[in-house]
Amino acid sequence: MFALVRERIIKPLVDLSIQSFDLSLANREATADAITLQAAAAVKEHRVAVKCSTITPTAAQVERHGLSRRWKSPNATLRKALNGVIFREPIVLESVPRFVPGWEAPIVVARHANADQYQATDFQVSGTGSLTLSFTPADGSAPQVHEVTAFGPDGGIALGMYNNTDSIRAFARACFRQALRLGLPLYFSTKYTVLKEYDGAFVSAFEDVYRAEFAQQFAQAGLGYEHRLIDDMVAFAIKSPGGFLWALKNYDGDVQADIVAQGFGSPGLMASVLAGEDGETCLFEAAHGTVARHYRRWKDGGQLAANPVATIAAWSRALEHRGALDENAELADAARAIDAAVRATVAQGIMTPDLAGLVGIGNPVGTEEFIDAVAGRLR
Repeated sequence: MFALVRERIIKPLVDLSIQSFDLSLANREATADAITLQAAAAVKEHRVAVKCSTITPTAAQVERHGLSRRWKSPNATLRKALNGVIFREPIVLESVPRFVPGWEAPIVVARHANADQYQATDFQVSGTGSLTLSFTPADGSAPQVHEVTAFGPDGGIALGMYNNTDSIRAFARACFRQALRLGLPLYFSTKYTVLKEYDGAFVSAFEDVYRAEFAQQFAQAGLGYEHRLIDDMVAFAIKSPGGFLWALKNYDGDVQADIVAQGFGSPGLMASVLAGEDGETCLFEAAHGTVARHYRRWKDGGQLAANPVATIAAWSRALEHRGALDENAELADAARAIDAAVRATVAQGIMTPDLAGLVGIGNPVGTEEFIDAVAGRLR
């Protein structure tokens, strides 16, 4: 799907040089995952990138593909290298009804892409014993030791996770900048009443950054910032008409972004950008990632029927950002023409099965047919 969009929509319209990095399992194995670090360096150098969906191998896939180890998520490596924040924004198509009909304007989900559960240490405990958590200061002062719990004969499981103050503050700044750029109010939600120190640190960092750096700009723009407990925020989001930026911790953002995507109609209508700390470096991709059932059907000779709208949007938004950085108005216009062609194609009733099912029309088209229809409209 990624290659079809590139070859049939992008290349015929735009004369551009594309530097590519093969992040397939086979090439990550062959390069000991150095290829992912090379890709991250190139993104930092050029400031604009488009990413195809990748695979973080399971234990079964390690065996099936003969891998030497379970290679880390390429997304996690890229996020760490760019110290970036993930912004996921629904692509609202007027001709496609929403599962949450009250959502009239986009809800942009900002996900902190550092640590927490995704870089945690978890393990199984066998037998009776005690679990402690300790921190050893580099200055040689006395360690901080906390008794977590005592396990009985049946043992159990344990999890230790962390985050970094500088990363949390960078996340806050990126969220405030993005809210100003989009002209949206910002809500940040945690469960600090339970994790008083952990989530409390996030709440304090956001409040400090807001007051010191962004309060005046938000006031001038007529925008607001508020922290809400996550259970209260979920209820508010469902009842709201949309039209706000919702900042969340890593795992919370992962889950809520999928809920928002489905609420607006389909995960295939969710754009994603990893914005670097500088506010200019951006990696664009489809939020839905790999879709195994579509791949298996295609591999068995069936028609590829995945929705390519988010993949097309990744390319068009990358070109628009490139145009903005280079002050190339013609390139930015071409990117907007791609977006308009997608909208017109859907409005004409040419839809993949996920969208056709929402609208209630028969004869949905496959991925290739949809891409060709968009390309034809551009021509």
